[in-house]
Amino acid sequence: MKRAQQALAALKAGNQRFIDEHQSPSGAISGEKRMELTQGQKPFAVILGCSDSRAPAELVFDQGLGDLFVIRVAGNIVAPSLIGSIEFSVAEFDTPLVVVMGHTECGAVTATLNDIKEPGVGVSHHIQSIVRRIKPAVTPLTDLVGVDNVTVSQAVKANVQKSVDQLLASSDLLEDALGSGKLNIVGACYNISTGVVEFYDD
Repeated sequence: MKRAQQALAALKAGNQRFIDEHQSPSGAISGEKRMELTQGQKPFAVILGCSDSRAPAELVFDQGLGDLFVIRVAGNIVAPSLIGSIEFSVAEFDTPLVVVMGHTECGAVTATLNDIKEPGVGVSHHIQSIVRRIKPAVTPLTDLVGVDNVTVSQAVKANVQKSVDQLLASSDLLEDALGSGKLNIVGACYNISTGVVEFYDD
């Protein structure tokens, strides 16, 4: 678990550099670094994040080539191929940390809230496939207080936490790595206005 703690600390330090606009030179792309990585990779963290163009993990955490194993999909949802991608990094590269990172003003989460209000209105079949994966995280909130009283930020947090739970429930490999202390999985939210990444569980 020490490696996971070190990885989390590195992400937090990188995010602080990003906020302060003091990016590290190590994030620069160079021919030398590219050649070095032809010999293999050793990413220190997996980031399952949203496809939103405003939330690029490498920039948000001020990391360079080969540092992060990044998986991006609208709404940072969990599906079999995404679980397999995470398992690959953990098994092949011994990556000690997985971060599920949502973000403020998430369009996929907003679409889900809108779909709960007006089911099936204005979204394609393929967008619906994303909405269906987010709904189980958001519906308990809307059932409790009503959809009009649930903010996007609340729904984003619920969706991130649900994704963390799904990773563990759907993968023996990840569960075993977590149980043996080789892995940690945490949720986080990137604020697109301030640049701050809030980690929900250290």
